[in-house]
Amino acid sequence: MNINVVGTSGAGKSTLARKLSKVLSLPHIEMDALLWLPDWQEKSDAQFLAELENALTASPGWVLDGNFDRTRGVKWRDVEMVVWVDMGFWRTICQAVARAVRRAWTQQELWPGTGNRESFKKTFFSRDSILLWTLKAWPRNRRRYVAAMTDPQYQHIRFVRLCNPGEIESFVQAINRWIE
Repeated sequence: MNINVVGTSGAGKSTLARKLSKVLSLPHIEMDALLWLPDWQEKSDAQFLAELENALTASPGWVLDGNFDRTRGVKWRDVEMVVWVDMGFWRTICQAVARAVRRAWTQQELWPGTGNRESFKKTFFSRDSILLWTLKAWPRNRRRYVAAMTDPQYQHIRFVRLCNPGEIESFVQAINRWIE
């Protein structure tokens, strides 16, 4: 099974992707880990897409975590299910703030080998703030995924939209029952 978990930063897509990966015994592929270089530099699109292609073809099934609209041609070519974690605006913002504070406080390296860490300065006082990104991306993602769900070119994909923690838990339990 090939699954892409999508949603605005802070909505809970990585948490859900890790759970699905574990339940289904499939590799978890985090797109951010493929994109970011040290010092918050991004790989070129050519390199990023090549690494994504390699990651997706390395296993007969996977759980992919991430949006990056420019990658749809690669990631949705063989995807069977797109799980959209569509939490409400305030819940998403609150979760994004809590995560950013926790990461800045602990200085957790976000992707091994990059040295990239969140800081209070970058999170709260920068134009490159993940929180500012979340504020801008939330409405854009909503429009984008609503449109994708009805787009004939994606009719081969089963879309699942999860809007609250209860729906997420029920979905994970249903997947668990399905594989038993």
